[in-house]
Amino acid sequence: MGLFGSSGIRMEYSSTLIDICFQVGQILGDGRQTLVLGRDARTTGQLLAHAFCAGVLGSGGLVWDGGVAPTPTVAYNARNASAGAMMTASHNPEEYNGIKLFNPDGSSFFISQQTVIEERIADAVYPPVTGDGLVHPWDIVTPHMNAILEQLSLSLKSPIVLDCGNGAGSVITPRLIREAGGRCIAVNANVSGHFARPSEPLEQHLLHLPALIRKNGATCGIAHDGDADRMMGLDAKGRYISGDLMLMLFAEWLGAKKVVTTIDASMAIEEVADVQRTPVGDSFVSEKLASWGNFGGEPSGSWIFPGHSLCPDGIYAAGLFAMIADEWDIAEWYGKAPRYPLLRDSVYCTEASAVMDALGAESPTIGMRIEQDDGWTLIRASGTEPKIRITAEARSPANAKKYLAMGKVLLDEGIKKIR
Repeated sequence: MGLFGSSGIRMEYSSTLIDICFQVGQILGDGRQTLVLGRDARTTGQLLAHAFCAGVLGSGGLVWDGGVAPTPTVAYNARNASAGAMMTASHNPEEYNGIKLFNPDGSSFFISQQTVIEERIADAVYPPVTGDGLVHPWDIVTPHMNAILEQLSLSLKSPIVLDCGNGAGSVITPRLIREAGGRCIAVNANVSGHFARPSEPLEQHLLHLPALIRKNGATCGIAHDGDADRMMGLDAKGRYISGDLMLMLFAEWLGAKKVVTTIDASMAIEEVADVQRTPVGDSFVSEKLASWGNFGGEPSGSWIFPGHSLCPDGIYAAGLFAMIADEWDIAEWYGKAPRYPLLRDSVYCTEASAVMDALGAESPTIGMRIEQDDGWTLIRASGTEPKIRITAEARSPANAKKYLAMGKVLLDEGIKKIR
């Protein structure tokens, strides 16, 4: 059936998505299970949350409803329940929404768990309707914040510029920074229901931050996506730090010698740690971290700290980045960090799965990685958008461009095969 992508279920908001949320609630509530629920700031989230609750109520389950809260906040609180459910489309545009599901250890539902849900929905196998479930409002933000504060301490020397993107991070990260002893200049830090900038914290979406950082003499800049499972940073000069560099920065600060990352991450991480790679998707990284590694993440901005939770935690990462900026000269580190030319591109394609099948990929979203003489090329279908992504890295700019061009030629051949 293929409801789940690389990070939960996502699609444009529709009656189909409402039905899915209701059905997932029925299935997860079966056996009078206890579930933690949250939603991001999208205007469609409340209705989806109600649909999910209706499903749980029908099967006799109990919902602790946290209202608008970040994804990692829901995942952290899942330790006190049977599972966690988050109504979100993460960094996708406002017209999208969806649902992410978490185990008590904070990890995303594994493929085996996703398959059970997909099969039960496809076969319309639902528990008997009892209608005696319960929904209680609950403060899930404070326990998550307090757990981070136990490991976070900031000085008052310089402010931090924080852009929450009008997402769920608005309800916790500004407060976290201040209660840790820091000063925070927060922008787009309200849950208006609409995004003042595109939700994904890419450099081109954060062009307003460098001048704000320099004007205020800020220690650093921090940006979240819509559900705050992602976090990206800027140094005191206002320079955007790429996801590959962020991966290395966190690994070095933490002293993490066993790092789990994805097949699209730079080779540079291998200069500072032993590395094991997974397919793209934070669920794969967290699943691997359950058995190996002391830090993990992917260049998209998902950072996982297994001693805290197996969910990517943009709130924890924001606090940690602020503490690093408080104690290290990140701008100096930025200038010395190892890096290789790495190019990323994407092609809009509504038939991405068919194209990847034609190219012989193991699965569309895992894609195919082609090892080159001094680098690699990766072609894969996006798990959240109608796109095929091409990534190439080499030890020289010329070869990186060549490998990216080779990937585009191969992709064109795949498109021709299905048309």
